[in-house]
Amino acid sequence: MEIVQIVGIGLITAVFVVLLREERPEIALLISIIAGIFVFLLMLNKIATVLSLLQNMAARANIDFIYLSAILKIIGIAYVAEFGAQICRDAGSSSIATKIEFAAKIIIMLLSIPILMSVLELLLKILH
Repeated sequence: MEIVQIVGIGLITAVFVVLLREERPEIALLISIIAGIFVFLLMLNKIATVLSLLQNMAARANIDFIYLSAILKIIGIAYVAEFGAQICRDAGSSSIATKIEFAAKIIIMLLSIPILMSVLELLLKILH
């Protein structure tokens, strides 16, 4: 079970980070970042599987890939921003974390405009 491995990695990392944070905070942060990247790499295969399934479902439902692509980009931005913000918070820089989250929200808003426009056009067609 992969979740047991991931939780094990997280717990071991947390212990090392707690032990090193007082004496060597830069190494503690580096260990935390490396563990996060390692967990992400473990999940790449799962992410690829989900993306493939979503593409197949979109093709079967005749959904334009542009919309699916935008939604996947939005999800990816949200995950990457959350990861970056948490690293900043771990490093003690919550103000930078907040700015990362703000930038991600703006980018997500921009990426969602074509989808919103399409929905509005569809509503206008239905109403007329």
